[in-house]
Amino acid sequence: MSRLPLIGVSACTRQLGLHPFHIAGDKYLRALSVAAGGMPLIIPALGDLLDIPELLGSLDGLLFTGSPSNVEPLHYSGAASGDPSQHDPERDRTTLPLIRAAVAAGVPVFGICRGFQEMNVAFGGSLHQKVHEVQGLMDHRENADEELFIQYGPRHPLHVQPGGLLSAIGLPAHIQVNSLHGQGVERLAGSLRIEALAPDGLIEAFSVEGARRFALGVQWHPEWQVQENPVYRAIFAAFGDACRERRLERLGA
Repeated sequence: MSRLPLIGVSACTRQLGLHPFHIAGDKYLRALSVAAGGMPLIIPALGDLLDIPELLGSLDGLLFTGSPSNVEPLHYSGAASGDPSQHDPERDRTTLPLIRAAVAAGVPVFGICRGFQEMNVAFGGSLHQKVHEVQGLMDHRENADEELFIQYGPRHPLHVQPGGLLSAIGLPAHIQVNSLHGQGVERLAGSLRIEALAPDGLIEAFSVEGARRFALGVQWHPEWQVQENPVYRAIFAAFGDACRERRLERLGA
């Protein structure tokens, strides 16, 4: 039996040719392997076909990834987006109940970008659908014409809030992060604690208050070249430690 914690990774649905597929980004899977020290397992977006209690009983952690798609506004009583192609309803039907159940069961949870937004919606928050159109907020989107290393390069500072999870794992009060998102937190869910803010005041990280184990969402992409960035690496390492703790408990070791 492997001594590595088994970490579930949310899948998106994507039509390739005539057939639908369940897919997850390579960079997330590699970051879990090299920086969290875990064994990633892609969880298909099958909605009600998944037995969530059975699934959680077999997992030591869950990573909810970024995605080209957005959470459907109907899940937070938002205005219709007008572009159904931007959505992945099967992912929504899978991740939103899975997030709530995982936190309740004490399974470590880490949400990145869309995963961060899913966590807020899952606990009752709402989203700005176009952050760049909100007065007083910056344009947090990447330039799609630039090379990847520029898109994922440092974009703006974050102020890490004192007394939270990020502070506890050793992050300094100010860090630099990338920025590749068009949506963001409008109303923060009541059970979430602000962990970091962008210069314009947009919430960029939160934790789940009262969670038994690591339960963190970040709006930026710490999975990108994680081994080369000590701040990003520290976050994944803390998540991996929580997953190993969960594994020992789950196996009665």
